[in-house]
Amino acid sequence: MYARDNESGASQPQEQPTSAQVEAAVAAFRMLSDGTRLRLMWVLSEGEYDVNSLAAAIDVARPSVSQHLAKLRMAGLVQTRRDGRRVLYKARDAHVRAVIKEALFHADHEVSGIPRHD
Repeated sequence: MYARDNESGASQPQEQPTSAQVEAAVAAFRMLSDGTRLRLMWVLSEGEYDVNSLAAAIDVARPSVSQHLAKLRMAGLVQTRRDGRRVLYKARDAHVRAVIKEALFHADHEVSGIPRHD
């Protein structure tokens, strides 16, 4: 990992991530390695949704969506809020939203042949 020196603009090595940080990242990527969960996270990166809306948005049965949401919640990737009788879900924070968007932008480059950029 590298950081820019603000004065000279040169790259300097950063400290290696801790074992706990690596394990947390691996757990998050493991959760995102499922297509249904990745699709859910894409939708949840844009706002709050209840289970029925999510099921309709990704065309997956409600019980399956509920199971995936429970896993994503336990992994700390989504958060919930009550609105009357409904439970609304959304991506936990800007870091999670950025990971989802970057992963899918990378995939778009791979699939479409868009030139890579540094």
